[in-house]
Amino acid sequence: MTQIPIQKEVIDKIAAENKIKNPGKASIREMRKMIQDVEKETGVRFVKMEMGIPGLPAPQVGVNAQIEALKSGVASIYPEIYGTADFKREAARFVKNFLDIDVTPDCCVPTVGSMQAGFASFLTLTRYDAKKTKVLFIDPGFPVQKQQCRVLGIPMKAFDVYEYRGDKLRDKLEEELKDGDVACMIFSSPNNPAWFCFTEHELKIIGEMSQKYGVVVMEDSAYFLMDFRKDYSVPGKAPFQPTVAKYTDLYVIMISGSKSFSYAGERIAMMVCSPKLFNMECPDLSRFYSQTQLGRALIFGTLYCLSSGTAHSVQYAMAAMLKGANDGTFNFVKDIKEYGEKAGIMKKLFTDNGFYIVYDKDMGEDIGDGFYFTFCYPGYKGVELLNELIRYGISAIALDITGSLKQGIRACVALVQRDQFPDLKERLEKFHADHPVK
Repeated sequence: MTQIPIQKEVIDKIAAENKIKNPGKASIREMRKMIQDVEKETGVRFVKMEMGIPGLPAPQVGVNAQIEALKSGVASIYPEIYGTADFKREAARFVKNFLDIDVTPDCCVPTVGSMQAGFASFLTLTRYDAKKTKVLFIDPGFPVQKQQCRVLGIPMKAFDVYEYRGDKLRDKLEEELKDGDVACMIFSSPNNPAWFCFTEHELKIIGEMSQKYGVVVMEDSAYFLMDFRKDYSVPGKAPFQPTVAKYTDLYVIMISGSKSFSYAGERIAMMVCSPKLFNMECPDLSRFYSQTQLGRALIFGTLYCLSSGTAHSVQYAMAAMLKGANDGTFNFVKDIKEYGEKAGIMKKLFTDNGFYIVYDKDMGEDIGDGFYFTFCYPGYKGVELLNELIRYGISAIALDITGSLKQGIRACVALVQRDQFPDLKERLEKFHADHPVK
């Protein structure tokens, strides 16, 4: 604590070296690199909450399957771009067991993380109908998804959904979709960064608007089964994870292997298309692809261009984990409840020292404890608060870059180790003493 608060000049110098004009407005990866440099310069071990990196060991069932696949020689063979048979079969079983929706294995495709699934979907879906060129973001959300659209030159629309929960959502979606130029809309639930979850009623509204306007819904399930307020962990038995797929036949679900399965380093996800969407004939696709069936254009057109498939061995790892979950021999939810337990402890450390939770309610119910939480401090806006907290050895990202209209900060609990809780407590107490609430 002898160097805390860190001198502002030190932070400014390292920010400038990283070509960052305002650290509070930095992207997630920019913040991470800058903080690593500050740690080297000062020797201060930061409490890092900026990046959603899983902090749990990879499941042995996946590691063993991947090792065996490598030993069998798959590293020398190109993977099939549409996925291995085991992966596709277990993925279809998985969405039936945990979402209670029916898809064929053909509709389940491995991708290099949900990042690639999103990139490929944005690119393909904004080309299947020449009249529909825009993406609607139901914010707040993952900042990089907007960056993907900017890189692709795709026009965007967005709104912060927090003030349009419940029945208000219908009118807002009507307003955004009525012009007929939106190709797809995207949301996450549990939400990144706010951690609220859409209700069945809200998902039904989104599904009905999807059907009414012919808009594909992209459901970003990066935090699959991580609303720990309910137990969704028993395969094939209710309650099932709520999904918009119950209410529309135009959907793409992106289920990441990173958080729920702690397999982030190998970059694996499953992209699940509705059978109707996968088999849809779209003449306008011929402007860009040799295939006009949407699913084939997505796989053999877009994914082929991006990476020629997903790494071979990791598909075997994911298939093994999915099989274990499907058979009931691998309860992946049991381990990841650690995130919820840490979030509960950390939120109390903040609120005990004058901070308040920004997104504190979920349709009148307390927000669940999970991978993320949001906070602010009286008298501060998000960016300026983050700039000040960096001096106290605490890093995160401002809500400004997530599409949120609220002021505050998003904290990820994953990389904060329990042995850092005393440091976090001491630094928050010091911050509170140095910044008395008027």
